[in-house]
Amino acid sequence: MQSKKQFYKKMKTRKTLATLAFTALCATAHSQDIDSLAYRAYLYNNNYKVYMRINFYDNDVVVPGQELYGELPGYLSKEHNSFCWLITSAKINDDHSARIEMVNDYGSEDLSAELVRQNDSIYVLRQLSGSALKVPNNSKWQKLPKNLELKRKK
Repeated sequence: MQSKKQFYKKMKTRKTLATLAFTALCATAHSQDIDSLAYRAYLYNNNYKVYMRINFYDNDVVVPGQELYGELPGYLSKEHNSFCWLITSAKINDDHSARIEMVNDYGSEDLSAELVRQNDSIYVLRQLSGSALKVPNNSKWQKLPKNLELKRKK
């Protein structure tokens, strides 16, 4: 028969092991959530005042004020402006990249691009082919860089 001291020591060890196992399980589940939501996000670039709303999993993003286009994988738009580039198709290659096709809201220009996730908060939109990505800025067209860095907003 074991003493009270040995019993409590054994119970404390079991409690510590159970706590460590639970913490490890929670950390793993959280990292899986981030990866599974990598392409469901609001991305923003402060320099050009452009943002992207995307959901490449459910393709259920609706452009505010332009519901006529229906549900899409996402769009790129300029702050305080109704102009946008619609993402007409998106194919997730892996956890770090997705291939997208975009068309402007007039339907006159289109392009192919790749959205690359560098880490949990930094994405790069790389234009691969097609028209130049342009947005209105002070009554003129502003060409965006071929590699546009975007930050994930919570």
